[in-house]
Amino acid sequence: MKEVISTNNAPAAIGPYSQAVNIPNGLLAGTLYISGQIPVNPATGEMPEGITEQTRQSLANLGAILEEAGMKPKHVVKTTVFLSDMNNFAAMNEVYAQFFAGTDFPARAAVEVARLPKDALVEIEAIAIKG
Repeated sequence: MKEVISTNNAPAAIGPYSQAVNIPNGLLAGTLYISGQIPVNPATGEMPEGITEQTRQSLANLGAILEEAGMKPKHVVKTTVFLSDMNNFAAMNEVYAQFFAGTDFPARAAVEVARLPKDALVEIEAIAIKG
């Protein structure tokens, strides 16, 4: 079984996927898979300028989905950060560290990609476990 997690406090999916999927039972019970979050403000549909604000918005979207699932940043065990330009790594990393401050940092991969949806500068996906 799987449980689809959806909130109006994060951008709606722009394709055939869910914002997140929770596994409520079985061996993986309490595991939440969060789809990649681009920096779209769910209230306006707009993206902020610059990597710092885009990272902040992507993480705010991720946080809203965590909250909808009854979780917090401390429950995140793995993230993948997709950057349109690896030169933005340091600025992204600064905002990322603030989001996870006070928690044990999750495992992470950060990669440069050729292009992201809506020409975003950053996209962040995560796996969280409650338990």
